[in-house]
Amino acid sequence: MSVARDKTAPGLRLGADLISGARLPLAVAALLALISAAATLVVPLMVRDLVGALSGTGGLVRPVTLMTAVALAGALAATVSGYLLARVGEKMILRLRSRVMEHTMRLPLREVRTQGPGNLVARVTSDAMMLRSVIDVGAIQLPLSVITVIATLIVMSILDWVLVLITVGSFALAGAVIGLVIVRVRRSINAQQTALGELAQRFTATLASLPTIKAYRAEARTTQGLAQDASDLTDSTLHSARLQSLIGPVMGLGQQIALVSIILGGGARMASGDLTMPDFIAFLLFLLQLVAPVAVVASSISQLQAGLAARSRFDDLLSLPQEAAGTDTTSPVPVQGAPGVEFADVAFAYDGEPILEDLTFSAPRRGLTALVGHSGAGKSTVLTLVERFMHADRGTIRVLGHDVDGWPLDDLRRRVAYVDQTFTLLEGTVRDNLLLGGDTLLGDDALLEALDAVALRDEILRLPNGLDTVLGRAADLSGGQRQRLALARALLTDADVVLLDEPTSQLDSINEQRLRDLVTRLAQDRAVVVVAHRLSTVQHADHVLVMESGRALDAGTHPELLARCPQYQDLVRNQQWPAEAHTVPQGVPASQLPGAAELLPR
Repeated sequence: MSVARDKTAPGLRLGADLISGARLPLAVAALLALISAAATLVVPLMVRDLVGALSGTGGLVRPVTLMTAVALAGALAATVSGYLLARVGEKMILRLRSRVMEHTMRLPLREVRTQGPGNLVARVTSDAMMLRSVIDVGAIQLPLSVITVIATLIVMSILDWVLVLITVGSFALAGAVIGLVIVRVRRSINAQQTALGELAQRFTATLASLPTIKAYRAEARTTQGLAQDASDLTDSTLHSARLQSLIGPVMGLGQQIALVSIILGGGARMASGDLTMPDFIAFLLFLLQLVAPVAVVASSISQLQAGLAARSRFDDLLSLPQEAAGTDTTSPVPVQGAPGVEFADVAFAYDGEPILEDLTFSAPRRGLTALVGHSGAGKSTVLTLVERFMHADRGTIRVLGHDVDGWPLDDLRRRVAYVDQTFTLLEGTVRDNLLLGGDTLLGDDALLEALDAVALRDEILRLPNGLDTVLGRAADLSGGQRQRLALARALLTDADVVLLDEPTSQLDSINEQRLRDLVTRLAQDRAVVVVAHRLSTVQHADHVLVMESGRALDAGTHPELLARCPQYQDLVRNQQWPAEAHTVPQGVPASQLPGAAELLPR
């Protein structure tokens, strides 16, 4: 199920974004560009005067010096104008990339997964560079080239209007062909960018799965899939290149036709006495100079199509609605005596497949609540709904006595600490990971104390730069170490509710005992909800919820459920939990187990 686009969301306003904070540099760049264009128009007229001076007795030093100075001034003005425009454009692209990345960070998780990381990365890389062309050509180059073409034609008309008609006719023929090409360029470039995003997405996912690929010797097969995506991208790029490669030759052909026609027509005009030799030479120079701005106009329109295609992709992304901030802007006060987490008749489906159905339970304000059940029972979904990563289709979810949608999103997630089952760490320093979302003023002593609580202090201090070691590339942690670091991060928060998704899955028995002690300490003054598979966690829980197919089957303590709940007994048996007094042999009632007297409630 995809998220509907928000048609009222502000898209890219290129004009407003371009001039934001850059009015003066743009004005200077435009003025210098006009000076450069004026110099381009003046030089051929000065050549005409120079040719006239050659047949007279006047000196040549002054006109040559003046013509050289004008040409140099025009070149310098064009250089400075180009730099200023490039600087303004890069600043705009910086603002755009920042806006897109911030918007992406606030999209619902489901939409981010639908878009794909590779496709989103392509927005801030290749799409942004393509949009850059809109700024390069659209802000000054294209308008200035149009002005230069019009001004040049006006001056040429003053020299000889008949030859101007011949020139316009020759270029109009080429322009008609280019117009047909440009119509197809935009569609071609849109397909090219889509193919690029698909390749980036697959390659990103492949790199994340590289250990598994290597373990199963699937490098060749995986590379074939990547090569096919690369081939699709190449096909799209070549199709676009074929179209754009027509523009230069067609424009050159128009120039050649115009040049031959002008020479023939100019010869006839001079023979009849309607055109002088200096004017004819100036006209030819203007014709040669006219090719450059006309070519810029043609290529600029082509680049604008590419940039507008990129803009439409940005608009599609920016129209995706962000996560709802909440129905109230004020942070509610936790209700005294209310459960930490409470579900009432909650139903949730993902892409039409039911995950939770009429789920009702509560986790006390203080203490440890364990969610158990077979894979697919919906345990992890409970945690994602509490965090508002997704939203229930029906029912009520309360956190600290208030509806989960009534909390401002930042306040809700400040109140709730979450450790996912993959123990996600950022590519950054150990310190950055520990302080993520917490108090950034905490000193080393507090960080080391949290690491000591999860038996990770000495291992972190042995890293090349200790707390400032960058994780994720050359230096990284094992699965168990990553798990403990994620737990230390949760420990450093002041959250009232702590959600743990299978926190002991990669811990040995010694560190599992440490974790159990840590969770017990957390549960003294917080609501701790844990998705648990190991009995060591479950049997020490204050409250155990047995789930099956998205429903709550039973709830109670471990001994109570062991005594009365067949599904729980089956879960214990099938999970192969340690064969101690709690183990349930097939066909043996719980009340007849060895040591049952110590486990069953009295």
